[in-house]
Amino acid sequence: MVTIGRILKPFGVRGEVRIESLSDVPGRFEGLETVTLDLPDGRTLETLVTSVRQINHGVILGLSAFSTPETAALYRGAWVKVPENHNLPRDTDTFYQFELIGLRVEDAEGQPLGTLEEVLEYPQHHVFVIRNEDREILVPASRRTIAMVDLPHKVLRLSSREWWDATYAL
Repeated sequence: MVTIGRILKPFGVRGEVRIESLSDVPGRFEGLETVTLDLPDGRTLETLVTSVRQINHGVILGLSAFSTPETAALYRGAWVKVPENHNLPRDTDTFYQFELIGLRVEDAEGQPLGTLEEVLEYPQHHVFVIRNEDREILVPASRRTIAMVDLPHKVLRLSSREWWDATYAL
């Protein structure tokens, strides 16, 4: 499952919910038929999507499981998820973050640097957090720093150190 949003709060009197979108794809919620809601306590609920409206800084979803704001309020903070095969098409040289997490990271010569543990999102660009047993390395996530991504073999190779430097490791 891929997380695409989080329920912020009920919206209106018909049980709709306001969603914080975690997707950078415009129209990501359009055309959804079902979603799975994951609550922090481990409960899950699969429900039909009855309506989708874009608003400033968010999305309003109508879900068949909610008919009152009181029912919707019980799911405040739930993660909104869709199956991985529901992803929108992408170019061959672009990847979803969830596909990159866990890849073995190598330098340009093929020497292991660690595992890609996290992708930090900053306004200027994203940053890869690469960890090994000794340290944490922060590398800008850009086309200049990535030489190759091999998903079947679970490897991400970085370009020459001209574009990144492990001496800045934490």
